[in-house]
Amino acid sequence: MRVAVGADHAGYELKQHLVAWLRAQGHEPEDLGTDSTAPVDYPDYAEAVGSAVLSGRADRGLVVCGSGVGACMAANKMPGVRAGLCHDTYSAAQGVLHDDVNVLVLGARVIGPALAESLVTAFLTARFTEAERHVRRLAKVRAIEARYLTGAKT
Repeated sequence: MRVAVGADHAGYELKQHLVAWLRAQGHEPEDLGTDSTAPVDYPDYAEAVGSAVLSGRADRGLVVCGSGVGACMAANKMPGVRAGLCHDTYSAAQGVLHDDVNVLVLGARVIGPALAESLVTAFLTARFTEAERHVRRLAKVRAIEARYLTGAKT
């Protein structure tokens, strides 16, 4: 699977670990930065990952910051990005199964590499169920998004 991966300075080390691990698992990670622990702004990397997913350049996205909260907020500002902050495998899989999450956000100061690998595995192996109730709920989420876009008609 093609996976866009980005992180701010707080997530840099975990991102590096996950990029190498994804390659070893047979995936195609695209490392969108950052390239060091020098302070940077998480919205830039959340947007880069979201753009890669929305353009089709990546099948899924992964963003890592300190807590995951800021990067998740930033990614979810992009229409069509459905980012989920997960620190347990149930949520990482369930978010895809029921909510069609396409970007996983992790907090590097909250979890370690072993759990991160388990979360990414759960996220990448899950598939949206397309059950009627989940499709209906996702349509409602998209309708909310459309109502708040500048110039959008409802």
